[in-house]
Amino acid sequence: MSEKSPGAEGGTHAWWPRRLHGAFHRSAAGRGWRRGTDLELMHRSMGFAALGLLTLVPLLIVIAAADPAGGTGFAQWLSDGLGVAQGSTDEVERLFAPPGAALESITGFGIAATAVFGLTFGGVVQTGYEKVWELPAARWHTMWRHAVWLALLIGYLLLSADVFSRPATGGDLVWRVILAFVSAVVFFWWSQRLLLGGRVPWLALLPGALCTVIGLAGLRVFSRLVFSPLIASNAVAYGPVGTFLVVQSWLVGVGFVVFGGALVGRLLYEERHDLARLWDRLRARLRLPRRRG
Repeated sequence: MSEKSPGAEGGTHAWWPRRLHGAFHRSAAGRGWRRGTDLELMHRSMGFAALGLLTLVPLLIVIAAADPAGGTGFAQWLSDGLGVAQGSTDEVERLFAPPGAALESITGFGIAATAVFGLTFGGVVQTGYEKVWELPAARWHTMWRHAVWLALLIGYLLLSADVFSRPATGGDLVWRVILAFVSAVVFFWWSQRLLLGGRVPWLALLPGALCTVIGLAGLRVFSRLVFSPLIASNAVAYGPVGTFLVVQSWLVGVGFVVFGGALVGRLLYEERHDLARLWDRLRARLRLPRRRG
């Protein structure tokens, strides 16, 4: 009898990792991992948070203060988005000036400059979507889409703050949740179509919008469980800087969900077509014996 050599046994053990790696490489999860790495998802999310804080937040502070329906201020908007408890809401409000003070200190030139810088935020989101779909960068004359998208974003936030900040119970609460979900899906669906310049079909963009909204809902639950107590503890340990760091981390999470949701949506759309082709081949094979009989 011949004995197995150590080299053959080692080769047998090494075969399974190679097979598992190959299966993962060919799977949808493997494609998602490679595309997420090529997209530099975490770095892009951090850029989303940093630029959003520098360009978009100042504009939203003025818009929220001038909101004729509520005028609750950007701090209340941010607290609602974070889904934090009342104690943590107080810490968030300490980071920003009251609505009246924000309106008194701003000038017309300041509003115009803030709006212009806010347009760059739309360019960041557009570039992220183009990287997700592996599309070339749009030409400079399509920058008008950034202005339209920014106006739509502000209108969506105003509507959400006005409708969903009112107290609701029972059936009214259910309808508000449904309205919030549908309106968010429509917003992210239309945002992808607009910023990509119509280069991707509507049907292909729908899974990304759904995944983004589901991810934001999960981020809200995570914020309630993690960020809310973290704000309270950081406020005691580090003061307003600790609260600021938590808010910045939340913005990174939002950017990760926005770009990651679009990426997962593309994978689901492509996997759907792969499964459809596989099902057609399987169905054709199952029908062969019936035709011969």
